[in-house]
Amino acid sequence: MSAKNGAGTPQGWGHVGATRAQVLRRRFPTVDDLRLRARSRVPQFGFDFVDGGAGGETGVARNRQALDAIELVPRYCVDTSGLSTQIELFGRTYAAPFGVSPMGMASLAWPGLEADIAVAAQAARIPFVLACVSGAAIERIAPLAPDVFWFQLYRFPKDDHAAGFDMMRRAEQAGAHALVLTVDSPVRTKRPRDLRNGMMVPFRPDLRTIWSVATSPHWFRALLQRGTPRFENFEPYVGSQNVGALAGFAQREISGAYTWEEIARFRDRWKRPLLVKGILHPQDAAEAVKVGVDGIYVSNHGGRQLEAAPASIDVLPAIVAEVAGRAKVIVDSGMRSGLDVVRALRLGADAAFTGRPFVYGVAALGADGARHVADMFLEEIRLALGQLGARTLDEARTLAMRHPGAMRF
Repeated sequence: MSAKNGAGTPQGWGHVGATRAQVLRRRFPTVDDLRLRARSRVPQFGFDFVDGGAGGETGVARNRQALDAIELVPRYCVDTSGLSTQIELFGRTYAAPFGVSPMGMASLAWPGLEADIAVAAQAARIPFVLACVSGAAIERIAPLAPDVFWFQLYRFPKDDHAAGFDMMRRAEQAGAHALVLTVDSPVRTKRPRDLRNGMMVPFRPDLRTIWSVATSPHWFRALLQRGTPRFENFEPYVGSQNVGALAGFAQREISGAYTWEEIARFRDRWKRPLLVKGILHPQDAAEAVKVGVDGIYVSNHGGRQLEAAPASIDVLPAIVAEVAGRAKVIVDSGMRSGLDVVRALRLGADAAFTGRPFVYGVAALGADGARHVADMFLEEIRLALGQLGARTLDEARTLAMRHPGAMRF
């Protein structure tokens, strides 16, 4: 992290500074602060799309409750000066043990935010996973984050996975360091907020939608400057930039969850690190290891797919035990601070990823918001390690703790 922004060294409470980063740090010290500001600047349909979850959204709440319930016991009288947050994932060194989760069409919350987040991730040296259903194409985003770019892919079974294999080829040519196959979307889920807002294909804006846009001038200005969000990655297969045609392609062609045989086929073709995202059961983790994946990505999709799914953090220890070092283990869903990242490390994760905080950051502050979130997480990780008496990330993994929600299989 750059020293000039003041985020590399924890300042503690009460620090007063004059730089842009320090002003943001005082005004928006938490993700919740960014979320509140984002809500006031984004049309309701865009904010709800990112903020909401499946069903009654108890799955979203469960992720947060599970993380809050984990207690870590500090060790005092320890010199923690000179601690390092660097990690190695799949042969590459990153500045910290967190990254940016893939977020489909998050540009509804802020047009063009994928580019802002990619630039921030590159500057912060943290992994950035571009979703295949994002609002920006592989070829446009990869050059913005050449050292940290990963790509996520849903299942496109038509014509023997022709579109999926081609997007994989494009990601490889663009320099993606890892491919993330998402398996936790076997059927389309029900998200009541989106239904109430008319977020369906084809999208038909009504008077309420128009009013929501009209009363969100910052968002509307970004829309005029950056264009209407659309599924850019699908343009080569549709032969059109029409938003409705691209959305229709996504609706028709993304179908079901990968089978293990299909994952094995991607494994054969993709020679770089391969991860499977959406794992919640140790036996599924074991199957993934059998087909040769390099990473298990523990996730309940942020509570957006199955409302009754357990919190990712509660199944993490059992999956780590099952994998037993044969693959890297990453976790997301509900992460809102650097302390949450340290909690995940203590439970065995190699890294913890997060998505919504980066969306809130950009929606609240524009391009500065993504970098502010990255700085915030890094500072909070350092503060947590210092408070806990952990001199290294490995020491953080040995702290005494209480994890009341841990699931046993």
